Amino acid sequence: MIVPALTSVFVRDLCLFGYHGVLPEETRIGQRFVVDIEIRADLSAAIAGDDYEQAVCYGTLCDIASAIVTGPPLQLIETVAGRIAEAVLVKLERVEWVRVEVRKPSAPVPYAVSGTAVVVEQVRVQEVAFSLGSNLGEREAVLAAAVDRLALVEGLEIVEVSSLYDSAPWGGVEQPAFVNICATGRTTLEPHALLRICKAIEVDLGRVPGVRWGARAVDIDVLYYGVREVRDRVLTLPHACLFERAFVLEPLAEIDPDHVIGGRRVRDALAVLPRSLGDVTRRAPDGTGRWGIEEPEPA
Repeated sequence: MIVPALTSVFVRDLCLFGYHGVLPEETRIGQRFVVDIEIRADLSAAIAGDDYEQAVCYGTLCDIASAIVTGPPLQLIETVAGRIAEAVLVKLERVEWVRVEVRKPSAPVPYAVSGTAVVVEQVRVQEVAFSLGSNLGEREAVLAAAVDRLALVEGLEIVEVSSLYDSAPWGGVEQPAFVNICATGRTTLEPHALLRICKAIEVDLGRVPGVRWGARAVDIDVLYYGVREVRDRVLTLPHACLFERAFVLEPLAEIDPDHVIGGRRVRDALAVLPRSLGDVTRRAPDGTGRWGIEEPEPA
């Protein structure tokens, strides 16, 4: 597996005039600020096709910094740098990481210094979703453990988890019924790093190699990763079978019905999906815990 390397693009020593500072004379008289910007982005399409439209323009980076430095006064250059970094990630979708340094050559300090500066780094946070299923052993407990493992991963935050859904086997292999859930979250990890984590959790929770689409202790699929498309031997995003599976769309529509994947809204995809009677059933509240496991009485 070869993952495209990120390309670095720099803007250095961009000199701008602004009115930022804590002291009244700084916001009245103003001073020079010097800005460095470095971004990292997947520019493989720009490189392969010599395509300017697929690149990140140096001029755009300068425009973003200029709008903030020459804009309304701020007290802290930390804030100036942070807003430049945020604006870069908002306006340039290809950028995955940004580093901004803002220098203040004429800082009003009673010492002989050549200048003062702050550096801010930010990484793009991507929306992500997982489908989890189990049809062997203590299914509910295994799914709960899988979500807990995902929630402990550095660089991944689990935001919402669906109810439990009972579903008929999918894929034509005779086997026990499944219990399925979906989870949504945010991550700074790369897609293939997420896949490796999912596979490691599956092994830790008892999954062993077997027949494709056969019985398994746990299955964890990455459904989408922001708006990025991935197509290789080990990973396809958005998930190739996402819009064919009621046991995915039902729990995903419960927690994120208006999310758009590949131009299709989740609730709309579910509404037109061919169904069979009893293929997927949401478990009704019955006084047990979220995972169908008895919770202790409150003390």
